Amino acid sequence: MELHPVEHFKTITEHRRLVRTYCFRLGLYRQGLLHDLTKYSPVEFWRGARYYQGNRSPNNKEREETGVSMAWLHHKGRNKHHFEYWIDYTLDENGKVGFGGNRMPKRYVAEMFCDRIAACRIYMGDKYTDASAYDYYKKGTGTRIGEVIHPETAAELEKMLKVLKDKGEDAAFAYVRKWLKE
Repeated sequence: MELHPVEHFKTITEHRRLVRTYCFRLGLYRQGLLHDLTKYSPVEFWRGARYYQGNRSPNNKEREETGVSMAWLHHKGRNKHHFEYWIDYTLDENGKVGFGGNRMPKRYVAEMFCDRIAACRIYMGDKYTDASAYDYYKKGTGTRIGEVIHPETAAELEKMLKVLKDKGEDAAFAYVRKWLKE
């Protein structure tokens, strides 16, 4: 399999630039600066270069070919803006131990919002619309993914993406800024 290190580097760097811009709009300066730095680590970078396609995450291609994405396991375990980072043992109302998503702190939900917009813009290119991130999110909620994300986190993210879809980027960022202050 051919490696695409230059193309992959450009993709992840442009993604980080977009997320940084979005995070700065929300006053999340530290998160904007530190977003996805693990993508430059050897375990993530070289797998990304190997499975690079340009129109979707290389993690999906790695998962399809090998059954697991080692890059994704590394990434989601180190980046708090992914709801998968927050999956752990949980207790139900009767104290019974289970496995599921824990509620994410607001600042990471907001970063996840920024991340999803940037990923859609990068992978969709000219086909991107303000509805893209919402539509992509809704595809996942009907799957087992929808069973794992904490319900309050899911509702918060969905509301942000819905405002983006229905009212546009400026209204969505205004909504998220206000929500972060509540």
